Amino acid sequence: MASVDSSGLSVSGRLRSGDMLHVGLAVVLLLGAWSVGGLEVSTGKVSSIEAMNGSTVLLPCTYSSCIGIKNLYFNWKYNDNGTFLKLCEAEIPTEKVEPKVHVFHDRVEFVGSSKTNNISILLWNITFEDEGEYTCFARNPKEKNRNHSAIFTLIVVDQMKEVDNTLTVMIVSVLGGVIGLVIIIMVIKAVVLHFLGKGNEKTKECLVSSSGNDNTENGLSGAKADNKGTPKA
Repeated sequence: MASVDSSGLSVSGRLRSGDMLHVGLAVVLLLGAWSVGGLEVSTGKVSSIEAMNGSTVLLPCTYSSCIGIKNLYFNWKYNDNGTFLKLCEAEIPTEKVEPKVHVFHDRVEFVGSSKTNNISILLWNITFEDEGEYTCFARNPKEKNRNHSAIFTLIVVDQMKEVDNTLTVMIVSVLGGVIGLVIIIMVIKAVVLHFLGKGNEKTKECLVSSSGNDNTENGLSGAKADNKGTPKA
């Protein structure tokens, strides 16, 4: 028979509730750790690019997983007005092992490497029809087939836009003018101080010379007076 505390609750029932709480917390922590270290793919800080018609562009994509990979599957697809066209696909057996990539587009080239977790591709001689969204997808069986994807947008233009540097030029000009003015003021100040210093030295020399002359004259006068006052023998 289960004992009962003063509040009327069963002690064994409270123990079971506590065990369930601990189990729930453990599951949440495990799921959180799994999700934090789970597979992720990224196209970098910039998710779009403008490129000229006829040029070659890099569609970047990298993957990462804290617990490692095994038979990682990836592919690139192009969204053609809702229809996803597969450009290439491959499977990476394990880390540092290069995949055998199957390419389904004559102007696509795989340039990635499993050594750097890179699954980027090149798109050669682009046309206006190539404009749109490109999806990089990866799936990791080692993480119970966890998958992740990232979208990179390509914008094809006839000519590149000229960057208006007027504001930059104005700012640089103003800063240059201010710096030049400060330098000129410092030079003028140095020159003025230099001449003032020379003037002070000349003034001191004149004062010293004048004082010496006065002392000499006073000495001569005193000597003459002494000579006149000496009686003849």
